[in-house]
Amino acid sequence: MIAISTLNQMKQQFISFFNMMRTQSIILFFMLISTGLIKAQEAANADTVSNEAILVFDHDEHHFGDVFEGEKVEHTFSFRNTGSGSLILQNVLSTCGCTAPVWPKEPIEAGAEGKIKIVFNSKGKIGRQNKVITVRSNAKDGDVRLFITAMVLPKKKG
Repeated sequence: MIAISTLNQMKQQFISFFNMMRTQSIILFFMLISTGLIKAQEAANADTVSNEAILVFDHDEHHFGDVFEGEKVEHTFSFRNTGSGSLILQNVLSTCGCTAPVWPKEPIEAGAEGKIKIVFNSKGKIGRQNKVITVRSNAKDGDVRLFITAMVLPKKKG
């Protein structure tokens, strides 16, 4: 009887051990699968990030100084695509009809440079003028704002 009891205990211990090992194996299997999926997602994200355009301007503001009412003045903002994907300027918007932007419509390849020309028409303006130009693109950081200012003086008599 003792031998049968000992055999039953050993059998129960073996079954418990086997069940525990099976559970741990299943957990380990799912952990390995999860780790593989996470690594695959990270690699896919790295590929996506590496193909992004990055828009960098030499400067983001320009001061025209004193301008007489009615004069048109212009400034060109230079930029570079420092990313690895093509940069597309989708739109360049100004806060006022007195400010007209001209920008490249074709894609700016990685490492290439471009220019945005801003023409400010001071007709009908007097005093300090602050204008914001918003550059919309597919760049990683989204919209970029450029700023121009001028002190518009009354027309010269003459």
